[in-house]
Parts: sequence; structure tokens; C-alpha cells
Amino acid sequence: MKKTYILLLLFSISFVFAQNDNNEFEKMVNSEMKSASNLMSVQVNPNTQNYDITYHRLDFTVDPAVYFISGKVTTTYTALANMSTITFDKANELNVSSVKKNGANLVFTSNGNNELIITLPSTQTTGVSATLEITYSGMPPVNGFDAFTTQVRSNGSNTLYTLSEPFGARDWWPCKQDLNDKINSIDVYITAPSQYVSVSNGIEPEAPIISGGNKTTHFHHGYPIPAYLICLAVTDYSVYTQTAGIAPNTFPIINYIYPENLAAIQTDLGQTPLLLDLYKNLFEIYPFHNEKYGHAQFGWGGGMEHTTVSFMVGFSRQLIAHEMAHQWFGDKITCGSWKDIWLNEGFATYVASMVYENFDGQAAFINDKTNMINSITANPSGAVYLTDTEALDVNRIFSGRLSYNKGAMVLEMLRFKLGDTAFFQGMRAYLADTNLAYGYALTSDFQPHMETAYGSSLTEFFNDWVYHQGYPSYTINVQNIGGGQAQFVVNQTQSHFSVTYFEMPVPVRVFGTGGQQLDVVLNNTTNGQVFIQNVPFSITSISFDPDKHLISKNNTATLDATTFNLETSIEIFPNPTSDELNIKLPVIAALQKVIIYNSIGQKVLETNSNTISVANLSSGVYPMTIETSEGEIHKKFIKK
Repeated sequence: MKKTYILLLLFSISFVFAQNDNNEFEKMVNSEMKSASNLMSVQVNPNTQNYDITYHRLDFTVDPAVYFISGKVTTTYTALANMSTITFDKANELNVSSVKKNGANLVFTSNGNNELIITLPSTQTTGVSATLEITYSGMPPVNGFDAFTTQVRSNGSNTLYTLSEPFGARDWWPCKQDLNDKINSIDVYITAPSQYVSVSNGIEPEAPIISGGNKTTHFHHGYPIPAYLICLAVTDYSVYTQTAGIAPNTFPIINYIYPENLAAIQTDLGQTPLLLDLYKNLFEIYPFHNEKYGHAQFGWGGGMEHTTVSFMVGFSRQLIAHEMAHQWFGDKITCGSWKDIWLNEGFATYVASMVYENFDGQAAFINDKTNMINSITANPSGAVYLTDTEALDVNRIFSGRLSYNKGAMVLEMLRFKLGDTAFFQGMRAYLADTNLAYGYALTSDFQPHMETAYGSSLTEFFNDWVYHQGYPSYTINVQNIGGGQAQFVVNQTQSHFSVTYFEMPVPVRVFGTGGQQLDVVLNNTTNGQVFIQNVPFSITSISFDPDKHLISKNNTATLDATTFNLETSIEIFPNPTSDELNIKLPVIAALQKVIIYNSIGQKVLETNSNTISVANLSSGVYPMTIETSEGEIHKKFIKK
């Protein structure tokens, strides 16, 4: 399927750390970067931009005991411009033996720059579709990406798996590595020694076919998919099947597990259908429910969310939860550039965090958010959205602090600002957008859905929290002012100059002597902002953001124990004055009337205005009565 936006690169292999284990989280995020170079060229290959792939048939022959692959890649594509040649990405180490179109051999060359260039028999005009058949074989390169791996497990079993991050697909099959359009559908045929079980995306339309000592397994995946999510695994798997959904709308969960581990992890796998039900209730039904969900155990230290089958090193609930979340956020809708990686990683991190909320309760959810906030605020700078330069840096792309944790907490703040009803409405609309579903999205595609659900602009929010850097530190002062009310004064400093002021609802919790408590939300937009709130008890203490909705640090919330005095809180200025007198009241008091007297007690002026012209009065001292909604007080001023 041709995409709307050019994708620089799409890759997200993801982990979630165990509760209270920041070191494990960092270890897993670092593993995500794997051995990729620190600075990577992620420019779109201009030589592959003149066609759109619509279909692949992938025939692979492998043996887990041998580091080698042979195959036939049959590709149907449509010309986007008149073309006399077509270029595929292919590792130099793979040898192409033939290229055919309609059974006729074509001229081709490998240019030594990881490209296969095929000369077409005649110019293919724009809009015309064609099918090519590429036959190849070879030992995939060992270049740090480990895109194609064979290993012997501790029990002596031979194992093979692929991991096409971020440029690894071309290492084991000729493809369009740029990932600037998704393939509408694929058929994968894996031929391997018959004692092994093979795994790939989608479903098996028919039983494997055994021929001599080999077995061919066919997988069909009927949804759009980028090349990096196409996968292959072969070993002596035990197959453990579960069922998800509620009859009659059920679909299989197919788990491919090392037989030596199956008994030990069946309890862990029991979380899978529960998580699928949770995500369906929160967002929508599993996007690939017409096929399957499942896991395949592999030997690399993390997890990878291949569409319909996540490759997993282990089966903790939170790792399952994170990789599964990517089926919605990363596989169904894939981030449209490295700069928007939070649409994959931040979203999956937050969805997995909501598993704590829904399965373990608020205390566990708050603890997880606390860990994320501590990670984010360990440095005063850093934005969720990447700059062009940062998008070339794999360490920045996969920053656990920013792409994962800050991205996740931005969603938590958005949820707090919008409320649950509007937040989930916006998220569901984003997933259902036919321009994005099974395609690509940028942050600018996500924001309008949340604005529509909210009913107002979120430009200020996205500028502060997504595009710019840092976080606020709050100072909250509260004072009991009587009459069942309290006054809150909010001040803020910013950790980074890119944000002038973080406008955000600010949650506080106040407590009374009788054990009373009340949650108050202060819609803070400016420094020194004063809020008068109804509090039906005398406040004795205050807690800032107890449920951890905000990214912030070094906050203070104090109770002003001085007694509120209406008289001292009303100001008149300037005093002395020659022509104009101003009256400033506390926010709790509304002005009703002002009466000014001369020195012998005669009324000389009466008004209900806060600004009074006294230019016509003679010089001298004037008593005045100020009547307010909260009572009457007496002041004096001097007319010059």
C-alpha cells in the first residue's frame, strides 16, 4: 500500500521494565539499539522511490544448522514514474542467480552498494503493474545488525531467527529496504528439515507439506506490512495454542516455545488473552484478529513486535504487554519518521503502564509513573519530538528517558487534561482513521484527533510537552480564608528556556484535621495565579500531584497558617493621590459600594467602581467605607 508520507525509517523493538527496576529498563532499552552504529544514515534510497510494492511471495529454504539461505522473491509492483530499470535493496553478500518477468530472463547487476539493479525489457509506464521473480542464495552478512542468526541452544538444539532492525531485511532477502510504503499482502513459504517448526507472519492456510526430508510451511498475511516486520524463525518449537476473544468472535493465540521452557512459562502465557481483552476494551479489537496473535521464543535479549507474532526472549507480563501494544501502535499505525518515534515507543510504554492500572490497581500505576517521572527529570532538557540531527542518532531515537518514558507521560498528561472519555475517544478515532490505519502517521496526524475529542485546540500543549524541552517545578501556597473556602497561589519555573510557561491543570490534595481529604485541580496558565476553591473543612496539609499525572520535579506545596484578614487584604493605591484612587480586592470579595466622607463625616462621593476619580476633592484626609460581598471595612486616603 502506498503511503502518504515518506518514511525515513520505522523500527521499534521494545521492552518494559519490571516495577521498581530502572536498571533493567535501561538494560533493555540499550539492548534495543543492539549493535547498530551510533550514527546511522537513514536517508531514503532515491533509487527505490519510483515504484510501489503491492505483493510479495517469499520462498525461503533454510536449515537452522547451517548459516545459509536460498530463496525466490516474487514481487508485484506498480510504476510511480516511467522506468526502464528497477532497484532492490540487497546485501552484497547475497548472490542472485536469475531474474525473470513472465518467464523470460532479465539482465541484472549487483552494484557493490547493497543494490540489485534490474533492466526491464521495455519502459514500464506510470501506473502499470508488473511482477518480477528474483532467485538468490548466500550467507547473510555479519555486520552488527544480526538480521539473520543461527545458534545452538544450551540443550543442543539448532535455532534460526531473523531480526530486521533497522536495515536488516536486505541482509537476508532482496527487498525495498527504505520502507516508504507498506506491502499490501505477503505469502511466505519456508522450507526446512522436517523435524523443525517454522514461523512467520499471518496464518497457515493449509498444513505443511513434507517432501523427502524437508517440510514446507506456508504463511499468508493479508494486511499491509513494512519489510522490517516480516520475520522468519525455525527450530524444534513446541506449539502451545490459546484462544482470545469471546465466542463467536474468537481468534487463535499461537505460541512457539522452546520445548525445554514450555511447562515453566505456560502460566506467564496465561496473561496473553487477558491483555488482548483489556486492549480491546480500551481501544479496539486486536487489529489482526482475522489471522492470529502469538509469540515465538528467540535467543536475543529483548522482544520484537513482528506483526501477528512477537519474538520474545522471555514472557514477563510487562514484556508481553509492551510488544502486544505495538500491534496497535507501531504495526497497525507506524510512525512516519524517526522524529515521530514516540508514536510507537511512547504509546506502547504507556499502554503497558495502564496494565498496572487495570490489573494491579492505582498504587502500582502510580509507582510506575513515578519511576518514569524520575527518569525524565534526571536531565533538565530533552523533547519527545526529535530534531533532524537527533533522528540520525540511534541512541537518541531509542532514548528510554525521552522516546519511551516522556512519550508515555505526555499521554498520561493528555489523558488528565482531556479526561478519560475524551482521551479514549481521541485514541480510538486515531486508530480508526482510514488515512492512517495500516499505514503511517506523524505527530501532526495524531494531534487533530485529540483536539476533536477535546473540543478545543491543543497547540499549546503539544508545543510545550512534545516539541519543546524540559519540565516545570511548581510552588503552591494555600491559605484558609473562611466561609468554606481556601486560596491557592501557583508559581512555576521551567527547567529549559524553550518553554516560557507550561500551561497545565495542576492537581493537589488537601487534608483536614478530621481525616478529610479533597482533590483540587488548578487550571494554571500564568505565574502568581490565584484560585479560590470551595473546601468544606479547614486545611491542615497539602500534597502536590499525589497520583503522578504531571512531569515535574522539585515541587513545594505549603500551607500559610496566618489568619486571613479581609481588611489587610484590601489595597488602595496610590495613597496619597492627586487624581485617581484604585481599590484592589482579594478574589473572594466582590465590590458592592464605596462611600467617601470629608473630615466632618459628610458623604462627598459614592460609587461601585474600583477606580475612583478624586480630582475634584480638596486636599486633605478622607475616611472611606468599602462594602464587599465578604463584609465592610474602613480605610483612609490622602488627597494631595
